[in-house]
Amino acid sequence: MMDGGRSVAFLTSSPCVPEADRPMLNPANGFVDRLCAALPSQLHVLYVCSSPDGAEKTDRYAAEMSQAFAEAGMPFASLTVLDRRSDSRAAQLIAQSNFVILSGGHVPTQNLYFQQINLRGLLRGYQGVLMGVSAGSMNAARVVYAQPEEEGESAGPAYRRWLDGLGLTDTMILPHYQMVKDQLLDGQRLFEDITYADSFRHAFLALVDGSYLLLEHGTERLFGEAYRIENGSLTQVGWECGGA
Repeated sequence: MMDGGRSVAFLTSSPCVPEADRPMLNPANGFVDRLCAALPSQLHVLYVCSSPDGAEKTDRYAAEMSQAFAEAGMPFASLTVLDRRSDSRAAQLIAQSNFVILSGGHVPTQNLYFQQINLRGLLRGYQGVLMGVSAGSMNAARVVYAQPEEEGESAGPAYRRWLDGLGLTDTMILPHYQMVKDQLLDGQRLFEDITYADSFRHAFLALVDGSYLLLEHGTERLFGEAYRIENGSLTQVGWECGGA
């Protein structure tokens, strides 16, 4: 769990409207209202990459996020990307930021980078707002379930499904449930054959886009449609809705 007296974290499946023609924050389940209430008026943003050497993609995703927030009435006063180009100054950049965004991407790649720069230690004492996007939300957990997603991962004996995360929560999030629930991987059903089998040791929270987990004041609150996967079965869980 996060330190109840300091940071606030929004762990999302995706913060944006699915399949929109441009980046737009999704107002569903009071998300934009709660973000606006939690964020300061002057936003100094640190956008943490998922792939430290993919500068072109990271810059594009960061710019799209900036555009989405500006259109929602929350423009960034400053935006800095944390990747291989800037990570020698990681501690300083975090200290100068009041809003940290953990980007989406490939979970193990991002997790390895977080460990290389000791992001867990660097965030200790951080007093701003944090938002996780997809892989960023997954890597926020104490123990991360790196659900296989690329060909060969579910069958490869060297692939690690259990990783050390940032320790912000004990909840293991699986994002984009409405998009991936029927996917096949390596000749198996991603959920019924792979993830359900792993749920006999751990429980997962599957979020659809537009849903999110809010961490604040030592509590966790779920907003939007979500499902608990545990002991080989899936159950829809209750959620809260509405504005802030």
